[in-house]
Amino acid sequence: MQTITPYKTDESKKDQVRFMFNNIAGTYDKLNRIISLGIDQRWRRRAIQILSKENPAAVLDVATGTADFALAASGLKGVKITGIDIAEDMLSIGREKVKAKGLEQRIELICADSENLPFEGNKFDATIVSFGVRNFENLEKGLSEILRVIKPGGLLIVLEGSTPQHQPMKFFYRLYVTKLLPWVGRIISKDKSAYQYLPDSIKAFPCGADFTAILDRVGFKKTYYEEQTFGVCTIYVGRKA
Repeated sequence: MQTITPYKTDESKKDQVRFMFNNIAGTYDKLNRIISLGIDQRWRRRAIQILSKENPAAVLDVATGTADFALAASGLKGVKITGIDIAEDMLSIGREKVKAKGLEQRIELICADSENLPFEGNKFDATIVSFGVRNFENLEKGLSEILRVIKPGGLLIVLEGSTPQHQPMKFFYRLYVTKLLPWVGRIISKDKSAYQYLPDSIKAFPCGADFTAILDRVGFKKTYYEEQTFGVCTIYVGRKA
């Protein structure tokens, strides 16, 4: 898989991603709603619907960012969620949102590296990741770490951007992400590179069966995927044996 980075510097992808998300943290939520037309919330609801069938008590939200996925999952009865991210400024906004909803006892957000998770093995009933795995510096290492901390029988749910494969959606999607999205990102976030990185990283990411093949390779079982909104987003599911 081709390595795509936000900036053209000699820093590692991980350091560039950390800088990027700290840099755009203040406008991230607003831009998310705009560029997805609010449909990202529907995608999360579908992912949580899948998660709800597991009745999890302990969930890890990897690359939690400003905690949107963690907050969505908090609606499940009795669940305790731990969110991790490498960008402290994103987490600060997430903590404000958690506090505003009075969920400090159910959602804990900590700064940590997805490729070196600070947890013992077999700790979580499930792990969720929303638009985060394509930002891993080493995809298989990050997925292997996630597998390590999930309990036997536990679930992984990944929500990730993907490229539509059929016309006319493919044409309109390409026009949107190559022309309009970077322009909107530049106007609102003042970081054109960050919102050029988004379509570039989605294009380079192994979508559909290519990604479930990677999940299979690192050790997940019973993997499958569901395309959302004509293939603009995909939900991936795998289970630890």
